[in-house]
Parts: sequence; C-alpha cells; structure tokens
Amino acid sequence: MRLSSARLAATTIRLGDLEFPATRVHVPRTRVLFVHLDNLLHFAKVDRDGRVDGYVAAFLPDEVILLLLREGELTTAVAVTSVGRVVLPIPSALADIRGEVERGELVYCDAPFEQLAWMFQSCAAPAVPRAIESDGPAKLFAALKSQRFSGVLELISDGRVNYLRFEEGNFATGYFARKPDDIQIAQHVKDLLSPRADGSTPELAAAVFPPAGAIPRQAAPELIQHYRDLYWGIVRAADREAQGEGLKHADRIRDLIVKIHAPLEVLGTPPDVEAAAIVATQEELNAALTEWARQLLEHLEILAPGIAPVVLRDATREHRFLLQKAGFYDRLPWTVAW
Repeated sequence: MRLSSARLAATTIRLGDLEFPATRVHVPRTRVLFVHLDNLLHFAKVDRDGRVDGYVAAFLPDEVILLLLREGELTTAVAVTSVGRVVLPIPSALADIRGEVERGELVYCDAPFEQLAWMFQSCAAPAVPRAIESDGPAKLFAALKSQRFSGVLELISDGRVNYLRFEEGNFATGYFARKPDDIQIAQHVKDLLSPRADGSTPELAAAVFPPAGAIPRQAAPELIQHYRDLYWGIVRAADREAQGEGLKHADRIRDLIVKIHAPLEVLGTPPDVEAAAIVATQEELNAALTEWARQLLEHLEILAPGIAPVVLRDATREHRFLLQKAGFYDRLPWTVAW
C-alpha cells in the first residue's frame, strides 16, 4: 500500500509515520480491511482485558484519527491533519475510518488515562508549535526553563510522539514512544534530539499546550436523538396548547440563543431531516434544552397562564427519568405533577 504523503501541519513529518506511546499493543498496525472495527470496540467495552484505558489510532490518507477509550468505552475522537487538529464527532470519525478500509491502517493500544487526556488536549486546545533550531534543539528546553513554562510539551522525533509535563520550567513526568525500559528519560530525550546513525538530522517537531486531567465524554448518537425527540415533543405540545404559537416562538428563541447553546442547531433540525453530527456532552445537551425550554415556556405563559407544566408533562413523560437525573426540571421554575 502506498503511504500517504500528507504532513503534520508546519512540519516535514508524515502523518503516516506518527507513533504514540503505549503500555500494551492489542492490535499491531495493520490495514483497516483486516480488522472488524465494531468487534474491536465491542471487545474494548465488554471484555475484562479490554475494559482499560487506551486508544485506536487510524492512519488514513489525509489524517490520523484517535479514538480515545476510557475503561473500554469510546469517549471521544480527535484528528491530526495536515492543516491542524480537531475534535471529531464519534459518528464522523467512525465513518471516515470505515470509508478507508482499502488504504487505512490502525493500531489498538493501552495507555494511561493521563496520557489520553493530553492526547485529547493537544487537539482540543490545540497544541501551539514551538521552533526547534537545527543547530541546537536543546535550546528549546533551556527556553522552557527560563520562561518557567508550565504545561505539556509534545516532542516528535522521526514520527515518535512524546509528551513531557513541565512545572515552572522543570520536567515533572512524561510518556514516551518506544522508550526502552532500561534507558533513563534524560538519555532517551537526548537520543531523540541526536543525529541518526548516518549522521543526518532527525525530523523534529515540538508544540505546547495546557495540561488536562479529564476528557469530556461525547454524548452517544442515541442520546442526542433522545434530546431531539424531546425538543420536538415540547414544540408540538406547546403548539397544541398555545393554539399555533409554539412553533413560531420555538424557532425564534432557538435562533436567539444558538450561538450560546450550539447543540440547539442539531436539536432544532426538523424531524424529517438528517441532523449534522456534533461534538457535545450530555451536560451541554441538557443545558441547551433547558434554557430554550425555559425561555419558550416563559413567553407562552404570558399568552396562556398555566401552560408550562402542562407542556412539560405531556412532552417529556417518556423521558422524565433521564431528565430528572440530568437536573432538567430542577432548573425550571415550574413543578410538574405526574
């Protein structure tokens, strides 16, 4: 298979050459064609050996997609491309991988959760490139120390990705690709920066980003659909109780607050139209639905006093336990009698 020529943004490093730190490799790098992705993710979720923190790295012609797993559960997806880094909706990431079964490759590995959080943050922040001078790459570390840098340095040498955490300019901890167990960290970093055996200079890249201790968990497509159903259930109930005023005001309020609550763009997509994939947590979905519903029902209460509890009861009955757990009703000024 012909390897992709796509390069990491602002570097000479090929995306296909990237290799991330791992504590154990379940599936060595192989063509996507030979791997049943659904079975792999199912194993990660239900098998005792698979219920660990780790990642699936998919090497596609124009990007590297990282599926990040928390205790075997697919939590989120990010991508490294030739033009930058981005957090991806999980359905889009899976579709991209499945669409390149002939040309794509993947690897499935265990990794500490802290490392996964840094991998996520390097794309979500995103990482900011730092120059490495060809005549003295060690100057980078001197600069970090003099600047009392606190954060994570991503150091890539010939495709090997390494993460080094600094506090006030001093090295604290890190994760390293292909570091032999019997080699000290200082020596390993020195080797990363040293000329190759033939005397040539390794392809180096560095970037920094703030550390992160957690990974926002993306809402599953099924959960997003539940919130879409709730949105339109409220619209229909409000339209019925307010004699045709519900839909008009629902659209107006959605458009007013969608810049603050981005999930409303998807929740408000008509039921007969396929909604775009989004990156959102359940908390963001719930906050968007709650604020939209509050403003809509407060307006309708002016037109028809007492309408709000009736609309909420009729529209959310089937999903009330989900909403109760999310605190939806607690944030609204009405009491719903079931």
